[in-house]
Amino acid sequence: MLTALQRSELLERRDDGSYVAGSLFWLYAARHDPGEDLVRLATPTLAAIGEETHETVNLSVARADRVLQVAQVDSRFILGSRDWTQIDVPAHCSSLGKVFLAWDAAASEQSNPEELGAIRARGYATAVDELEVGLTALAAPVFGGDGNTIAALSISGPTIRLTRSRIEELAPGLVQHAHALSRKLGHQDDKRGAA
Repeated sequence: MLTALQRSELLERRDDGSYVAGSLFWLYAARHDPGEDLVRLATPTLAAIGEETHETVNLSVARADRVLQVAQVDSRFILGSRDWTQIDVPAHCSSLGKVFLAWDAAASEQSNPEELGAIRARGYATAVDELEVGLTALAAPVFGGDGNTIAALSISGPTIRLTRSRIEELAPGLVQHAHALSRKLGHQDDKRGAA
């Protein structure tokens, strides 16, 4: 019976032999409280981005006019970002927050409509020395099955390392990972987050 539930993606078997809710089960449960399962489903994506970039990687959700970091993979560099898990920041001055503002998942009186349009057109947001001097980040939206922005993925690090050219190098991979995670969550319209 457990094997049948695993094949239908209602259950997922862990390495230690135990079972947890699978992706199909999560899609139904996400309508109520997606937090814990969202982190579990996104963890391999965060790890892959961290492996590719060696920078700090975050997963965040919107909370009114703020952004809450719910998961993080730390940088491999000595000089990296702090642990942002369970820290909330204003939406208007972080790349993650700008994603939520651009795709209407957050509200801020301090947002710039022109900037939000440019973010939607290219499929990702940036924040260079805005949240904190010396910190640069880029972020892309993660969409749920209903098409709403339910999370955002980001890469962050020191401004001296995340230059404009490095951002342009990392952005396509970040957007691809965000699309892949969105598909895992039941989203079908890849055109929504990219130019």
